[in-house]
Amino acid sequence: MPSPHHPASPSRLRTHRRTLMASLAAAALASLVGCGRKAPRAQAVPPGATVLALGDSLTSGVGAPAAEAAYPAVLERATGWKVVNAGVSGHTSADALERLPSLLQKHQPALVIVSIGGNDFLRRQSAAATRANVRQICAEAQASGAQVLLVAVPEPTLMAAVGRLSDHAMYAEIASELQIALHSGGWTGVLAQERLRADQIHANAAGYAEFVHGLVRTLRDVGLLAG
Repeated sequence: MPSPHHPASPSRLRTHRRTLMASLAAAALASLVGCGRKAPRAQAVPPGATVLALGDSLTSGVGAPAAEAAYPAVLERATGWKVVNAGVSGHTSADALERLPSLLQKHQPALVIVSIGGNDFLRRQSAAATRANVRQICAEAQASGAQVLLVAVPEPTLMAAVGRLSDHAMYAEIASELQIALHSGGWTGVLAQERLRADQIHANAAGYAEFVHGLVRTLRDVGLLAG
């Protein structure tokens, strides 16, 4: 004969309800977080518009044979934009943040490409301070009315010494928080290949050209570059 049905006790029912509600809340939160990771579709920057490339030696073009081979100049030729090379060799995120207001006022860019933080990592500066500086740079550029593309920078690790580079996680986090476009794997892909490097931390002409090739693909993917 079948065993008689014993209804669950009130305490077990309450526990089940709490577990169910917690699961539903977690699922809803995960959905919201997942949606927040994708930046809104950008507005295409028209040919002739001013674009500010803010950064350090990788932006200024250390390792390139001439200024025309630095990535901002290569990007200008590839897009038809007026790309201002605002890279200064040796600069940290704090230095770039200090320079930013005058650059925004002078050039009034439609787009700011931010590639900074490598010198902070190499000098073992505070990760929290670097993150705060990079975030503020992006936020101030947004506040000026410009669109922003954040470029991820490799994280110095033991594996980096043997050419196995990876982007520092903070760049994806900042891009997600501020809902801005992110170019990931650009410098990581270039600096991991000896043929694309002038030295361990700088690209050569071929490396800067390769970086721009990937950058243009990202710009098109996110809608900043038409075509």
